[in-house]
Amino acid sequence: MTAIDGLPPLRDVIARHDLRAKKQLGQNFLLDLNLTARIARAAGDLTQCDVIEVGPGPGGLTRGLLAEGARHVLAIEKDARAIPALQEIAAAYPGRLTIIHGDALQIDPLAHVTPPVRIAANLPYNIGTELLVGWLTPPAWPPFWQSLTLMFQREVAQRIVAR
Repeated sequence: MTAIDGLPPLRDVIARHDLRAKKQLGQNFLLDLNLTARIARAAGDLTQCDVIEVGPGPGGLTRGLLAEGARHVLAIEKDARAIPALQEIAAAYPGRLTIIHGDALQIDPLAHVTPPVRIAANLPYNIGTELLVGWLTPPAWPPFWQSLTLMFQREVAQRIVAR
């Protein structure tokens, strides 16, 4: 699939903004819009939910979440190079995408979302485990999120499930 919306294919966006995944930021870009739409559908009915996405990069999953009807997406991105690509998505979905440039470990997402909240993300390699542990061990239960739909790089997933 080259388009799930009226925006250009991700490869074109990445080339135009000269984006390359940076190992030091733990980045791994999802380029297949069929896959990102499938991941967004796995998060369930998003039409009545705000969705938190950490590390959206050029916005492949972001586009999937919005195209699948997410009420609102909060995209937290540390890499300033990706912000212009995300702003293009925000322009295509007026009022439905908020972009925060910053470190997801330092930002309180609850100040920017309205319940019910779901989390859907292709997590950066270097903070994925820390975010997951934080989300699964909140000070009070039930947590603020309704569901977690998370992708990890293989090495992180193997470490999470290791004995």
